[in-house]
Amino acid sequence: MNHLIEAFEVLLDPDAWSGPGGFGARMIEHLWYTALALLISAAIALPVGLIVGHTGRWRALAVISSGMVRALPTLGVITLAALFVGIGLTAPMISFVVLAVPSILAGAYAGVESVSPATKDAAKAQGMSGWQVLLRVEIPLGLPLIIGGLRNATLQVVATATLAAYVGAGGLGRQLFLGLRTQDYPLMLAASIAVILLAIILDALFELSQRLLRRRMGLV
Repeated sequence: MNHLIEAFEVLLDPDAWSGPGGFGARMIEHLWYTALALLISAAIALPVGLIVGHTGRWRALAVISSGMVRALPTLGVITLAALFVGIGLTAPMISFVVLAVPSILAGAYAGVESVSPATKDAAKAQGMSGWQVLLRVEIPLGLPLIIGGLRNATLQVVATATLAAYVGAGGLGRQLFLGLRTQDYPLMLAASIAVILLAIILDALFELSQRLLRRRMGLV
C-alpha cells in the first residue's frame, strides 16, 4: 500500500512530468507509437477487411490468419524483429502492427457484414455499383463496428507499447524498466498507472464516438 501511495505522489509531482525524460515527454512518445502503429495497421487491415466483408471471399482465411497472429507472443516478436533490424523503434513497431492488424481486420469485415442484405439489395436496385454500395451504404452503416475494431487495437497497442523500451525505444516503458533496474517500485507503479489511465481515456473517447455514431444512425 505504501508503494501505491508513493506512486501517486510521483504522478502528482510536477517535476516528474518535466524534462525530456519526464512522464510528459514519455507519454507523448507512447501516444505517438500507438498512433503510428494504428495508422500502419489500418492502412493494411482496413482495405482487406472491407473487401472480405463486401465480397465474402477469403473470410475463412482472414479468420484463421487473424487467430494465428493473435497467438504470437508480443515480446517474442519484438525480440525476433530486433535480431534482424536492431534496437530502436522499428522492432517494436513491427510487433505493434502485428498485434493491431487482427482486431482492425475483424472489425472491418464484421462491420460490412452486419449490413442487412435487404439494404444492400435496395441500394443495388437504385443503380448503385458494387463499389458505391460499399462506400455509400456498407461502410457508413458498419462504421460503429469498424471503430470498435480500431478501439480494441488501440487498447492492445497502448498496453503493449511499454515494451518499446525493452529494445531501446522510448515511451512510458522507460520509467517502468528504470524502476525495475533500480528497484524503485513506486516509479514502476507510477508508470503502470499512467499507462492504465491513458488506456481508460482513449477507451472513453472511442466509446463516446461509437455512441454518437449509433445515435446519429438511430441505432439507440
